[in-house]
Amino acid sequence: MNLALTVLNVTAPVFLLAAVGFVWVKLGFEYRVQFVTRLAMTVSVPCLIFVALMETQIAPQALAALSLAALVAYVLVALVTFVLVKAARLDARTYLAPLIFGNTGNLGLPLALFAFGELGLGYAVVVFAVMAMLSFTIGIWMVAGAGSFGKVISEPLVWATLLGALFLWQGWQTPVFLTNTIDLIGQMAIPMMLITLGVAVARLETSAMSQAVLLSLAKLVICVGAGWATALWFGLDPVASAVLILQVATPVAVTSYLIAEKYGADAGPVAGLVVASTLLSVVALPVILAFVM
Repeated sequence: MNLALTVLNVTAPVFLLAAVGFVWVKLGFEYRVQFVTRLAMTVSVPCLIFVALMETQIAPQALAALSLAALVAYVLVALVTFVLVKAARLDARTYLAPLIFGNTGNLGLPLALFAFGELGLGYAVVVFAVMAMLSFTIGIWMVAGAGSFGKVISEPLVWATLLGALFLWQGWQTPVFLTNTIDLIGQMAIPMMLITLGVAVARLETSAMSQAVLLSLAKLVICVGAGWATALWFGLDPVASAVLILQVATPVAVTSYLIAEKYGADAGPVAGLVVASTLLSVVALPVILAFVM
C-alpha cells in the first residue's frame, strides 16, 4: 500500500500537469506551442541541465558510465526496432525514429525528479542529453536521409550539458546570485514541458490506432528490456539503473511527429504512436516505477 501511494505521488503530478494542457486546448483557449517549446528548449531546459550538473553530487566517473550505458541502450533499441520494422514491412522513414527515441524531456525529467530527487534529476539529464544528440543527428537522418551535425552543435542544451559537465569536473560554482537566477529559469522547464505535452496530444489527429497500440506495446517491451540489460551489464547503481530504464522506456515524443511533418514522412501514423504510447505510459510508467524504486 505504501509503495502504491509513493508511486501515485510521483506520477500523479506528471499526468495532472499534462491534463491541464489537454483541457486548456479542449476549452478553446489559445496556447502557442511553438513559442513555449522554443522558450523551453532555448532557455529554461539548458538552465535546468546546467544547474543540475553543476550542483550534482554524482561522481564524474558515474556520470561517464551512465552516458556510455545510455548510448549502448539506444543502440540495442535501434537494432531490435530495425528488425521489427523490417519484419512487419513498415516504412522505416515513418516508424524507425519514433520507436527508438522517447519523451525523455517532457516525461523523463520530471519522473526522475519526483521519484529520486535531485540525484535522479542529475542522472536523467545525462540520458536526456545523450538521446537529444542522437535524435538531432541519426534520428533526423532516419527521417530525412541527411545528417544534421550542425544542428547539434547549435543547440543550447548541448552547450549547457558540456558546460555543466566542465563545472562538475572542475568543482566550479557560479556566483550565488547567478546560480539562483539560472535555477529559477530552469524551474520553468518541467511544468512548461508537461503542459505543452498535454496541449500537443489534444491537437493531434490520429488514425489506425490498433496498429499504433501494438507498436507502442512492442516499443515498451524493447526499451525496458534494453534499459534493464544495459544497466545490469554496466553495473550501474540502483538509482542510475532505475533512471536509465525509465528514460529509455518513455513514450514516443511529440517532436517525432513534428520532425515527420517537416521532412515529408507520413506524419499520421506517428501521431497515432504519440497518442497510443502516451496513454499506455499512464499505466506502464507507474508499474515500471514500482519495480525499480
